[in-house]
Amino acid sequence: MEKPTIVTLHSPAVGPLNSDHLNADHFNTDQWFAVYTRSHHEKSVAQQLQGRGIEHFLPLYTSARRWKDRVKMLQMPLFAGYLFVRVFPSQFLCVLQTHGVSRLVGSPLPLPLEEKEIEQLRTWLSLSLAVEPNPYLRIGQLVRVRRGPLTDVEGILVRKKNGLRLVVSVDLIQRSVALEIDASDIVSVGNGGRNTDYRDISPYRPVFPEVA
Repeated sequence: MEKPTIVTLHSPAVGPLNSDHLNADHFNTDQWFAVYTRSHHEKSVAQQLQGRGIEHFLPLYTSARRWKDRVKMLQMPLFAGYLFVRVFPSQFLCVLQTHGVSRLVGSPLPLPLEEKEIEQLRTWLSLSLAVEPNPYLRIGQLVRVRRGPLTDVEGILVRKKNGLRLVVSVDLIQRSVALEIDASDIVSVGNGGRNTDYRDISPYRPVFPEVA
């Protein structure tokens, strides 16, 4: 699979941002964009953006880290190396001049995300579900949630240990999240118009792709 191009827009000290390619709609609309950061700089960048008054969103999840004598719960970036900003194109340079920022994602110009993608992420992280990073997937069983807080969300069904996960992808940054799901809450889609009901399938039966 061909990876999306990540465009680099330089600061004035390196090279000018050519605004000739931006039309009126670009300048009149603030949208969400993906920011690629240096390794382990996600939280630092988020703090700096807050100080600059730039709206941003850094999805975090809880990770248990074990030491010899204790277990510590840490808040870790859900998408390692990425966070999101809602800005006008005229603010691109301000974002890029933030220490720890490497690039804005897109080609030949930064590509915006849909508002619903950000809202979905916010909603999922507010639920009492197990949310964690997952390898980016395009193949596997496509399913739709038919009830509960994730109703109508579509994703790829995978197995993890003794349970099931719904993997939902953000294509622009090629990252995915895995949401804990019950077999009784999902039906398959894209099966010639026929929906398969998974209520009678045990989560312990190896019929779904395995996740390490």
